[in-house]
Amino acid sequence: MHRMRSHTFDREAVYRIRVEGGLQASWSERLGDMTISPAISDEGLPTATLVGELRDQASLAGVLKTLYELHCAVLSVERLAAGENVAREAAP
Repeated sequence: MHRMRSHTFDREAVYRIRVEGGLQASWSERLGDMTISPAISDEGLPTATLVGELRDQASLAGVLKTLYELHCAVLSVERLAAGENVAREAAP
């Protein structure tokens, strides 16, 4: 049975990515122009939340690869629903 997909690989989508490690806002351009919000975890470790629209899942893979190269452990990746307020979603 063939199921219809509600998401496609080749369309824009808004993502929220949480990482362990300090990221400066100056890395935004290299990370798909995502908004970077640094924070400190409950354990006192530097973390960051990236939120932004990426043009497709290949772009998402590129952002994840860059985070890997920067030695930032990815804590979560979430595709946000269409129409959600991106500014509101930047908070961890």
